Parts: sequence; structure tokens; C-alpha cells
Amino acid sequence: MEVGTISKWQVAEGDFIESGSVIADVETDKAVVAFEAVDEGYLAKILLPEGASEVAIGTPVAILVEDKEMVSAFKDYTPDGSASSAPSAEAEAAPAPATESAAPPPKPATPAPSAPTSSDGSRIFASPLARSIAAEMGIDLAAIGQGSGPKGRITKSDVDKYAATAPEAKATATAEPVAETAAPSSFAPGKPYEEVPLSGMRKTIAARLTTAKRDVPHYYLSITCNVDNLVKTRAELNKRLEKDGTKLSVNDFIIKASALSMGKVPEVNSSFMDTFIRQYDYVDVCVAVATPGGLITPIVGDADRLGLVGISDKVRELATKAKDGGLQPHEYQGGTFTVSNLGMFGVSNFSAIINPPQAAILAVGGTDTRIIQTGTDEEGKPTYSTSKTMTVTLSCDHRVVDGAVGAKWLQAFKGYIEDPMSMLL
Repeated sequence: MEVGTISKWQVAEGDFIESGSVIADVETDKAVVAFEAVDEGYLAKILLPEGASEVAIGTPVAILVEDKEMVSAFKDYTPDGSASSAPSAEAEAAPAPATESAAPPPKPATPAPSAPTSSDGSRIFASPLARSIAAEMGIDLAAIGQGSGPKGRITKSDVDKYAATAPEAKATATAEPVAETAAPSSFAPGKPYEEVPLSGMRKTIAARLTTAKRDVPHYYLSITCNVDNLVKTRAELNKRLEKDGTKLSVNDFIIKASALSMGKVPEVNSSFMDTFIRQYDYVDVCVAVATPGGLITPIVGDADRLGLVGISDKVRELATKAKDGGLQPHEYQGGTFTVSNLGMFGVSNFSAIINPPQAAILAVGGTDTRIIQTGTDEEGKPTYSTSKTMTVTLSCDHRVVDGAVGAKWLQAFKGYIEDPMSMLL
């Protein structure tokens, strides 16, 4: 997560907030998560309203104060400090939450800039945002003079006003114009149309899949499996599990077979890491789930160690959470392999895009009835019968998985699918 949307405030201005209590719901690119207060205090001011989008991590969203009497001082406060009656008491701004399961590598430390001073050596008071904007525009804060903030503090609005009047600031600000490219027109003039705003999830899907298709060298291998035994075994197991209210799906067998195949061909259970290949000692299978907001891939952890019932229960639980927007970051971030099944929609076969940094993804089509040769009769003539078959396509990252390795994995997968009892051994 890099940005989020304030979905709903759970508290109101003036409320007392305890440390660890939920103060807002934040919509990330994949789910809605609870934003918890780090410290306790009174909520003096909500800086960003419900529906505020593209809120970057670290952006102040609210102000907490220690004493209830201080709340009224922030009644007319605005983030740039230009309120008619700005508070003088120090307050604490609650930053937007970070929900990534793993923090990005730290950036090299750089020395903090010294506080600006005027020509007579006295310190110039300015907000961090005002200093940043002034530095980008090449404006000397000393030239602005007295600010409109508390005790003459220079605010963003003061910098903007100065930039609008100072010729040197205009020259600096316009020195590097940004070229704008008009979006191509793809609709007929006069015809009605609707423009649907991109949700956070849709933006993330677009960015990640574009990057994956562009940067990962895909190749595709397909194989057809006979699923007669799988269908029969599934029916027998479901009959035994009927009293427990459990019903195994074909996808449960596919997830199990995929996970077990990693044990036979571990090279596929890997990631390309620029200077080395990371091979995982565990198998976490992501399962593609369609939601109203877009595609999400919750994780069935340690799928190779789970039984079919365990996989079935976990998939149902995750699918329900995904459709309700209740997945937690650790339930969809990560994974070592992905299964995408469109067979229930009547799709016979397709090729899926790899979910980086994974090295492969399995695209599963629906079952089909085919006439196949089963042998020959006494006269040497071929005999035929009908069988149910299923075609799967493995998309591989050629930097990690060579063609022969991918084919070996598919052979292992086919063996489990065609002899499902072997998954129980």
C-alpha cells in the first residue's frame, strides 16, 4: 500500500480516543482495514473527510490533543495553518496507516536541512510543507517575511502568494514545463457513454499486470488431463462428508495437486530476485477470486500440508472475506504460486499473467467430454469411449523456469489429477 482512501470515520471531533482503538476505516488497493490510534487523547480536528482518496502513507489525517479544553482551539484550524484563529498549543497529527506486511528497504539517510534564518541571523518559522514547496521553487523564505500563521509562521498559502507575485519564483516554477498528452479519443461523437472512475484496487491491478506482462518473459505450456477418476473420487468423498456439511470442489483437488507438484519440481516454487533465484521451502498457493471491485488472490498457506477438507474450508473462508472486503493484508500479500480457474464460466482454456514475484501461474479450464481411443478389439480395430478431460495452461517466467522444468511440473500435476488417491498417500 502506498496510498489509501478514508472510507469512514469511526469517531467524531471531541471524542476521547484510547491507544489501539479504531478511529477510521481505510480502503487500500485490496481491502478495507482498520486504522488504529497510536496514542490516546481527544480528537481535536479531522483533517481529511470521509471519501478523501489518494492519501499517501504518513499524511496527517487528524489532530489529537491531551486536554479536552484544547479542542475548541482547533475549531477553525486548517492544515495549512491559515485559520482565522489558529491554535498555539502543540498537538499531535495522526498519520495515515501503513498496511504493507513487509516494510520496504530503508532509504539512505540524509542530513536534515538546517532551519532557515533571516539576514539578521534570527530563525525563520515555517511549516514543513512551506519549506518543501519553497525549496522546490527556489524561493528564499527570508524574502517572504512575516507569515500568516501563528506567531508569524510562514505557511503554504504564504509561499503560493509570494510565488504568484515574485518574477524570479515564476521563472523557476515554469523553467521545466510538463508536456501534457491528450488521451486518444475512442468514442463516436454524439454517442452516449459513461466514464467509470478507477477504484484503488483497479489502479493497482492495472499497474501490476502491465508491469508483469512487460518485464516478465512469459511462455506457456498446456496439457490435457483425464478427470474421470477425480470426478468419481470427489463424488465418493462428498458422500462421506455430507453429514458434516462439507462439499469438496474440483478446485480443491487442483490446489492440492499444485502444491504437491512443488515437492517434485521445487524449481517452480521460486522467485527471480535480480541477482539470484529464491527457492521457497514452503508452498503458499494464491487462489484468484473475482470480487465486485476486481481480482484478488487470497493465500492458502502451507497448502501441501493441508488435507482436501482443510483446503476447502480455507478457500471458502477467504473467498467470503474477499467479496466482503474483509481480507487482512497478510491474507493476500505474498504467496509462491497462483491458481486461476475459469472453468465454471464455460472457458475451455486460457493463459494467465504471472503474479510477480512468483515464477508461474496455472490457468484452469472447464471439463469437457471427449471421445478417446481406449485400445483395440480382437480384430485389431481401435475401440473408443468417452472421457471427461480438463485442459490447464502453465504460464512460466523463463528467467526462473526453463521449458523442460515447466513440462516436468505439468507431468507431476497431471499424475495427481488423474490418480487423485495418490494425493492422500
